[in-house]
Amino acid sequence: MADPSSLMAFYIAALALILSPGPDMLLIVARGIGQGRRVALLTAAGTTLVAALVQLPLLALGVASLVAATPFLFLTLKWAGAVYLIWLGLRCLARASKRRTTPAAVPPVSNWAALRTGAVSNLTNPKPMMFLLAFLPQFVDPAGDYSPGLQLLILGATLKFTSFVLMSCVALGAGGVGGFVARRTGLLAWQERLTGAVMLGLGVRLLWADARV
Repeated sequence: MADPSSLMAFYIAALALILSPGPDMLLIVARGIGQGRRVALLTAAGTTLVAALVQLPLLALGVASLVAATPFLFLTLKWAGAVYLIWLGLRCLARASKRRTTPAAVPPVSNWAALRTGAVSNLTNPKPMMFLLAFLPQFVDPAGDYSPGLQLLILGATLKFTSFVLMSCVALGAGGVGGFVARRTGLLAWQERLTGAVMLGLGVRLLWADARV
């Protein structure tokens, strides 16, 4: 592994990346306000821990380089995720429209659905993978006691776990706001509109970025 001073630089840069507002954080905030702490925490786990199960092995095995260098695979991944997020957003907006005449509690979101949405949000955003691909290898010591692949896994796991802790704090805060709003039935429809609008916006953002390119 790299020396302690280099590892400190790695951790500072990682914190800066995690704390910068992005699609994942916006999604977690919207989930917390719209569906509460449980869904927000599971979404945070999806954007970090579940996504890590895909990203870190790919990085360690070198497959991430192939995906980044193959426009067709890269574009297919992004568009599939964008369509999925747009579909979820439209569903939320449709439910909010019906809620105007039939007020009720926010429909429950399953654990799997929350994890899946968070993972899709992170995996279809090229920035996390590009950061891992460009940044982590700088802190790998080829002559170290551990293999480069194992070093990449350790560094990546450190980054993802730190991200999960910080995103969980965001989820808890947003969930507290959501619980306050949920006690006012007249605002339930706006909760779901917010969630739907954020998901729809994330999907459109991905499609728009590709169109500009």
